[in-house]
Amino acid sequence: MNPNRMPSIDKITVHIGTGESGERLTTAEKLLETIVKQKTVRAKAKKTIPAFSIKKKEPIGCKVTLRGRHANDFLTTALKILENKLNASQFDTDGNFSFGIEEHTDFPGMRYDPSIGIFGMDVSVALKRPGYRITRRKIENHKIPGNHRLTKDDAISYVKSKYGVEVV
Repeated sequence: MNPNRMPSIDKITVHIGTGESGERLTTAEKLLETIVKQKTVRAKAKKTIPAFSIKKKEPIGCKVTLRGRHANDFLTTALKILENKLNASQFDTDGNFSFGIEEHTDFPGMRYDPSIGIFGMDVSVALKRPGYRITRRKIENHKIPGNHRLTKDDAISYVKSKYGVEVV
């Protein structure tokens, strides 16, 4: 296969939504930092929802973006937690995929602490091919040609071959 057609991981975003600010959000941030070994960023509410007592611009979650070797290592660990199985519906038409991890205690070295509780997390993986920079560069930016875009089938075959994932 042409090396310029081989997909790779652009970035992985790991998100924990607590639904409230305060001590629960702070513990979620510390927990996410220990799992991914990188500093987190707070996610803020986009609009006010009175039924859930959420105000606009109030921090209600935390997230971290992983790239390069750290992203590859984290994805390998996260897929082992899911027993290397994903649904085809978890892949979108642009070749990205997302999945959830129900408990943080599934990660190696993490134990259940009653004072912390249990946190789940969302993992979103963005894939790309070499040459995608042409859409973001300042001078002479272009669109990605249709034959170079990633598709759902490309992403599924990449994840199967690279990580040994079974797609159901």
